[in-house]
Amino acid sequence: MRIGELARRTGVSTRALRYYEQRGLLRAQRDANGYRRYDDEEAVELVGRIRELLATGLNTDDIRALLPCAQGGPGLMPCALSSGIVERQMAQLEAEIADLTRRRAALGAYAQVMRERRAQDEALAIRALRSA
Repeated sequence: MRIGELARRTGVSTRALRYYEQRGLLRAQRDANGYRRYDDEEAVELVGRIRELLATGLNTDDIRALLPCAQGGPGLMPCALSSGIVERQMAQLEAEIADLTRRRAALGAYAQVMRERRAQDEALAIRALRSA
C-alpha cells in the first residue's frame, strides 16, 4: 500500500509517517517512480505500536530500540533493553510528578496568602467606610 492508504488506515498523517521513516521506526520499499510502498497489515500494526509507545512519552530513539521487543502482540517482550528503558522512563516520570507536586504546593501557598490578604484588605475597607 502507498503512504496515503497507510495514513487513511491508521489515522496518522503522511507527514508523521515520513517522520517515522526518517527516525528509523518505519521502513518503506520504493517503487520505480520513487513512491513509498508498505506491507499491508504489518505496517498498520507497526504504526499502531509506534503510536502506543509515543503515547507513553517515550522518545523516538527509545522507541526505535524497543520495536524489536514490541513484536507479536500487546506489550513488550521482557528483555534487559526493554526493562531498562521502561524503568528509566518510569523514574523520570516519578521525578517530574514530584517536581509538579512541589510546584503545585508552592503555588497553593501563594494563593492562600493572596486570599488572606484580600480578606484583610476587604475588612480594612469596610472599617474605613463605616468610620467615614
